[in-house]
Amino acid sequence: MPAASTLLMIRPAAFGFNPETAENNYFQSKQQSDNQSIQQLALDEFDNMVKMLRDLDIDVLVINDTNDPVKPSAIFPNNWLIASPEGIISIFPMYAPNRRAEKREDIIKILAEKFRVKNVKDWSEFEVEGKFLEGTGSMVIDHDNKVIYACYSPRTDLSVLERFANTNDYRAIVFLATDKNNHPVYHTNVVMTLGEQFAVLCEEAIEEEWERIAIRQLLDSSGHEIIRITRDQMYSFAGNMLQVKNKSGENILIMSQTAFNALEEDQKEHLSSFCRLLPIAVPAIEKTEGGSVRCMMAEIFLEKK
Repeated sequence: MPAASTLLMIRPAAFGFNPETAENNYFQSKQQSDNQSIQQLALDEFDNMVKMLRDLDIDVLVINDTNDPVKPSAIFPNNWLIASPEGIISIFPMYAPNRRAEKREDIIKILAEKFRVKNVKDWSEFEVEGKFLEGTGSMVIDHDNKVIYACYSPRTDLSVLERFANTNDYRAIVFLATDKNNHPVYHTNVVMTLGEQFAVLCEEAIEEEWERIAIRQLLDSSGHEIIRITRDQMYSFAGNMLQVKNKSGENILIMSQTAFNALEEDQKEHLSSFCRLLPIAVPAIEKTEGGSVRCMMAEIFLEKK
């Protein structure tokens, strides 16, 4: 599982509670503050995150959100865009209608100007059929071993997943993961994180024992040491992390401060044996939109021009 050395992040113009995504994202909670205050908190957290990443020599491409139309969830570009090691940019069908405007042609053009792009594949046509696949929210992808891990939810349609996997010569491993109220977890990247040599996994959320066993065996056979988290830790976004490389080739594991605080000391030590840990505080973003730092970063695996 390669670690990206370039990240795309979208600086929000109208961050706020999105009622359309709240239909099945049970990690969201409506805040009492007004929209302007929430937007400013999100900007402060976003800018601080970018600074912390760049201070560690991580390459971050920041693009500003546009004011019109209003896009309360634009801060999460990983749900609509994947730029793969094969040089392919994939654009995905999104569950919430008001998120579909996040898919901007000018962002694709910027990437094509800076990186070598062999092809652009747009899967958005499935939106009219009510079928969705939300990028690296829906899919945790092992590029080295050509495996996709995906938990079923209203945002992860199995037929689209299979088509995407077959088109790109990947194998899809599908499982059901549920929250504490027995709802399907909305995104796979809340349940698990995949690093080069490790995997963070909330086994408690996977209901079927045979699915847990199959996932454990596959992770083990592909050289990933499993670090287990609890369902309570999952609610603190301890499964929502991303391993990246800085310009010196150092492995860095990005997580939120909420996630870091939820981890036990032995879990932190275990993770530290693989990567340098970088906790970043994004509490307003987490509470308002139900997504954390991993969702804020779209990995760019494309070769630079």
